[in-house]
Amino acid sequence: MCTSSIPVQYRPVETPVETSAEDSSSRSRAPEAGGRSRKLDYPPAPEPLPFPVMDNHTHLDFRDGQVAVSATDAMDAAEAVGVGFAVQVGTDVESSRFTVDAVSRDSRLLGAVAIHPNEAPVLAQAGTLEDALAEIEHLAQHPRIRAIGETGLDYFRTGEDGRERQEYSFRRHLDIARRLDLALQIHDRDAHDDVVKVLRSEEPPARVVFHCFSGDADLARICNDNGWFMSFSGTVTFKNSRGLREALDVADPSLILTETDAPFLTPHPFRGQPNASYAVAYTVRFMAEHLGTDLEELCRTINANTRRAYGEWE
Repeated sequence: MCTSSIPVQYRPVETPVETSAEDSSSRSRAPEAGGRSRKLDYPPAPEPLPFPVMDNHTHLDFRDGQVAVSATDAMDAAEAVGVGFAVQVGTDVESSRFTVDAVSRDSRLLGAVAIHPNEAPVLAQAGTLEDALAEIEHLAQHPRIRAIGETGLDYFRTGEDGRERQEYSFRRHLDIARRLDLALQIHDRDAHDDVVKVLRSEEPPARVVFHCFSGDADLARICNDNGWFMSFSGTVTFKNSRGLREALDVADPSLILTETDAPFLTPHPFRGQPNASYAVAYTVRFMAEHLGTDLEELCRTINANTRRAYGEWE
């Protein structure tokens, strides 16, 4: 249910408001494959949630849509609809530095830093992966960085020739998270079996989060057995995501988190439009309706689960 038009922070204006280089988005979302056009206006503001939840995976450094929105403005829009907190996620050295800066400026943000699985083979081939990993470990020691991620395996965009380097990077990130006692945010695309294999072959950190959970009920049961958090994004609302909804049905409620992965994966019926943390309210409301659960009860559960995964924001 929508209660208003697009939040003011995301509406195009004739004369854009200048923002500082440190506070504005630094990267743009790639064009759609095949040159397909997209609707570039943001979804309307959803009805506020009855209890605050956290968007535990967002990319505030990515620009999308027709306007550049600062981290502070993004959180103002989210807080207005009951998404009071978020985890800003780095995917390379540059965005991880952005993350440290953002969490230092806004107490509603915590951070995660890493080298993305698809970036790792590129850096390894260039001979710079070790330097990048050293920088990630250095940035991870900031007190408001609470996770190493997103890291893991991606067999969709990286071919077989890069998988060995991906796995090496994944294991290095896992080691950093374990030594620094940080959560581990997993990127798992078309690689469920091998991600689980790596986790089982190592001593994983105490808190593991499957970001943008993309598995089926069988993977959800494996997560239940191991105490691994499952973070559901807007994909669970897609009409073709029956397997995800079956996973949600069997997921241990104490392990359920939610996220946007903004600016990607905008929930139905706004799929393809730019995403933002405020839109996680659509996903949470869908999850409650699908599960037949009281909305406030689910919000409180997600809030408590997210704090167990990352600690306190305040």
